[in-house]
Amino acid sequence: MAHLDFPARWQQLEVHKDLSNALIRDLLAHYTEREAVLVNENALLRAELKNVQLDLDDSMKSRRECAYSESKFLYHEHLFTDHVLLERKCLLTLCSSTVQKELSLANQTIDRYDINYDLFINRNPYVIVLIDGDGMLFHENLIHKGIEGGKEAANALRDIILEQCHELANEMEVVAKVCANVTGLSKAMRHDGSLQNIDDLRDFTLGFTQGRASFDFVDVGHGKERADSKIKECMRWHLRNHNCKQILLGISHDAGYAPFLEEVVNTGEDRNRVTIIEGPPIVRELSAINLQILPLKTIFRDEKLVDRSEPERFSSPVLTNGATTWAKLTSIPSVPNPSTVLLKKCTNGTNGPKTTSFTKVSKAAKPASPAWIPEPRGLDPKLDVNQAVLDRVKRRTGADKLCNNHYLRGPCAKGDECCFEHDHKCTKDELVAISFLARLNPCVAGQDCDTENCIYGHHCPSVVNAVGKDPVCTQFSCKFGEEDHPFDTVIKHPKKWDERKEDRSLY
Repeated sequence: MAHLDFPARWQQLEVHKDLSNALIRDLLAHYTEREAVLVNENALLRAELKNVQLDLDDSMKSRRECAYSESKFLYHEHLFTDHVLLERKCLLTLCSSTVQKELSLANQTIDRYDINYDLFINRNPYVIVLIDGDGMLFHENLIHKGIEGGKEAANALRDIILEQCHELANEMEVVAKVCANVTGLSKAMRHDGSLQNIDDLRDFTLGFTQGRASFDFVDVGHGKERADSKIKECMRWHLRNHNCKQILLGISHDAGYAPFLEEVVNTGEDRNRVTIIEGPPIVRELSAINLQILPLKTIFRDEKLVDRSEPERFSSPVLTNGATTWAKLTSIPSVPNPSTVLLKKCTNGTNGPKTTSFTKVSKAAKPASPAWIPEPRGLDPKLDVNQAVLDRVKRRTGADKLCNNHYLRGPCAKGDECCFEHDHKCTKDELVAISFLARLNPCVAGQDCDTENCIYGHHCPSVVNAVGKDPVCTQFSCKFGEEDHPFDTVIKHPKKWDERKEDRSLY
């Protein structure tokens, strides 16, 4: 039995037993650990389940409340909608009634406005007469009557216009405006031979203005198309005024108005309100516009001015001693000779030269020529200078010299800063002497100057004409240009032309 080896086998059994026990201990330990984990997880799940249950309860409660609120809202919304519809219906009914009343009042107001508008546009109706006096000329028999002729022309023009108004003549006012360069017009009429005395035209313009309160004869002065521009702007303004029932234009002589009329008279209503007065035959360009034409040849000339002066050089009155001043005696030479220049007699009656008289030119002398008249401004007005007063004024020098601007234009702009005399009280003869001395300085604009009372010279005032000889400029170092002297003038003391231009730029 020895070969059974029980101890060895028992030891093996013990080893297996120990392994079995170790396995059982490990299983128990693992089970205990897992149980603890599961218990914790179970507790967490229970807590989460409880929270979920609470959330579910809250959700159901909120849902019930929401459903209740929604049903309540729908109920109130329905009530509000019904209330709004009812209120709107009442408001529409009320508004409809109000609108009907307001509409009725508005219609009444419109009717009243229509009546007032008709009264407004027909209140103070007038006819405007715009005449370009540079080419639309009154008959010379009216101009020769001076002031009375101007009044006669104004009344005749008004009467003829009112005759065209028929039954509205008692309600219609006639407004007339004549625009012209009176100085230039008088010269042109003298060249035409239809005017002998320039004062007649001046008096005629005054009479025309005085003839009717609504009539004006406007002297626009020298300048290109000044009368045209004034007439055009006046027409634009009156064409927009409904109280103006008719515009009569005295422009039949001037084709330059045609483009303007085509621009502004572009409706049938405007065309019916514009009439062209015909004095001179209407030009083709104006006739092509097909406006109404009113001949007034009983008041206006039907002929244009023509230069009928003889085409000779120039002439001026001749003195007994054989010499005369040029330019209608507008001024005298700077170094005058009492025996050769026409001067005003001294005021004291004892000192100074006496005024010489005119005589006819002898047959042996060189034929007299028509006076040279520069263009476009013409000759400066005549000045009768007292020689003694002129010498006295010229002797003033430095701060004692009389200020030209102060005495000829008004208060000097420099005031106390001016270096010349302002306080001296000038006599009429002294003012003439100052004016003469100022004219020895050429005007910057020359013959293009359009300043009515310019104090500077627009031609040389120092030219004398000896019988049978060419005119002579006696001014030493004359500041005037060659074009500012009559033709063939002999300049005794010439100045270089470039220096003369330099001097002219200083004034």
